[in-house]
Amino acid sequence: MSRKIALTGGLLADPTLNAPELGTLLIEDDRIVATGQVDVPADAEVIDANGMVIAPGLVDLGVFRTDKPAFHFGGITRAALMPDQSLPLDDVGLIREATRHGKPDFWVHPIAAATRSLAGKEMAEIGMMQAAGAKAVGTGRQWIADSGVMWRILSYAGGLGLTVITHAEDGGLAGRAVATSGETATRLGLASAPACAEAMAIARDIALARTTGASIHFRMVTTQAGFDLIRAAKAEGLAVSCGVSPAYFMLSDNAVTDYRTFARLSPPLRGEDDRKAVIAAIADGTVDVLTSSHDPHGPEDKRLPFADAAPGVAGAETLLALSLNLVRDGHLGLTALMRLLAANPARILGVDAGSFQPGSAADIIFIDPDAPWIVDSTKMAAAAGNTPFDKMPVQGRVRRVMKGGLFI
Repeated sequence: MSRKIALTGGLLADPTLNAPELGTLLIEDDRIVATGQVDVPADAEVIDANGMVIAPGLVDLGVFRTDKPAFHFGGITRAALMPDQSLPLDDVGLIREATRHGKPDFWVHPIAAATRSLAGKEMAEIGMMQAAGAKAVGTGRQWIADSGVMWRILSYAGGLGLTVITHAEDGGLAGRAVATSGETATRLGLASAPACAEAMAIARDIALARTTGASIHFRMVTTQAGFDLIRAAKAEGLAVSCGVSPAYFMLSDNAVTDYRTFARLSPPLRGEDDRKAVIAAIADGTVDVLTSSHDPHGPEDKRLPFADAAPGVAGAETLLALSLNLVRDGHLGLTALMRLLAANPARILGVDAGSFQPGSAADIIFIDPDAPWIVDSTKMAAAAGNTPFDKMPVQGRVRRVMKGGLFI
């Protein structure tokens, strides 16, 4: 017999709606079958949400490590794993193994390396990796300088219906830079690159996407000039999308003062005008995805001179709470936020999740949006506590997580 569950007494943050609504979410086995004002079957198990927000499980588009405790704390039920691993995800066996990492607690969707060893020179066996479970193709944390190679990747991936997820920094300009050119980098004596390195990379890849007709996703766009290019490409009707992580709308490059390596990111933090441009791009719909870019690093990687420290933050636990600031500050509504955190990344990956549509996977989270807590790097559930938000008070906690119709 099928198992039926009715989630009642909560505010449904349905990504297809303009605002959350009181209602019921009906689940049968591992799928959603109805939402809204629905009749609860007599044989359904009824679970009262006690006034909490009922939302789709977060789909994190581009993490660098799978991290069960951090994902569970942050309400992440699906994670797209970046190809930048100790062994780059450029092989069928590695892709197949990656898909098993999260079971039974969360779903892992590997992003196949676009080139062998992520070296940017020879295209990897993309089709075979798709058959093994890869849901997208990625250039990793580097830009592919050879336009011919990138054109072939876009052409081939487009033919397979896969989105290419790319890093947007012109390597010729960015080089070994660890900061954005400006007053902060100059004062600290850090190797820096101009922010236009991002726009230059985006312009080239949009031109190639236009020629090939492929879908392209710029994983991290962080500058006004970059967003202007994305807006123009979307207005043209190109299959272009972009994402950003909370650090770029919360922090400017001042955060690296005193050589704070926990604020060393890739791409580096930008100036205050660009930080404000990120918020504007989220508010006007230019940004499609908010991602944690989860990349936990311990003291051996972070307690180093700034230029030698590994870039990245442990972002899974703080993704939802920091993103809820956008709602409280009036930049977007709660259901629009769920589009950025769940529905849009699921669409880009081509998985039936991230929404309340009938047939969608029953990956659900219960959110207490006003619950206060303090980010504490020493108490984080993640594999490491490298966060630039240490000791920051935040609001919003995930209280329960459901994967495939079962609480975990």
